[in-house]
Amino acid sequence: MSFKLPKLLYSYQDFEPYIDRKTMDIHYNKHHATYTNNLNEAILNTKITNFSIEKILKIAHTESSVIRNNSGGFYNHNLFWEILIPHIKYTHPSTSFDKIIQKNFNSFDLFKKSFSQTAISHFGSGWIWLCVKKDKLEICSTNNQDNPIMYGMGCEGFPILGLDVWEHAYYLQYQNRRLDYISSFWKIVNWKKVEENYIEAINK
Repeated sequence: MSFKLPKLLYSYQDFEPYIDRKTMDIHYNKHHATYTNNLNEAILNTKITNFSIEKILKIAHTESSVIRNNSGGFYNHNLFWEILIPHIKYTHPSTSFDKIIQKNFNSFDLFKKSFSQTAISHFGSGWIWLCVKKDKLEICSTNNQDNPIMYGMGCEGFPILGLDVWEHAYYLQYQNRRLDYISSFWKIVNWKKVEENYIEAINK
């Protein structure tokens, strides 16, 4: 199996002023493309050549750091692009999904506060996740390109929303102001897609 860089459903400038065009271009065409190419090279002619990305992630702890880092980088960015939207139509959860968030976090605002605090407190590069674990929603973080599908993360589950807090995701525009980047993130989340991910997770 050869993994492919996914086609974006929007243009690089569509997220301005929240994420600038240059950052989007570099993030997608340099960083994500490199993870994709490196993953394909690392698994070529190995026993995992034809594995799905989810299966590779589940055994990544038994493979080389090259496979672990690049499989995570490929999957994480795929999810990240999918849960962003440049239009305001779906930037708040539906009534039904809002009730699910309230059930787990008491309110949507408290969920955002907890997620944002986890993101601002995360030391160094990594990702912040909203995961489905059994029938519950949990917030957690992972270092580097790790994610909750991988073994031993301490937040095992199915990720339905992820925020990239590597500096390459925001530094050109926000420099060290990670909190400003996090605040902008909430304005471009595609909650319709997040809800679809939730439904997929609970039906697994």
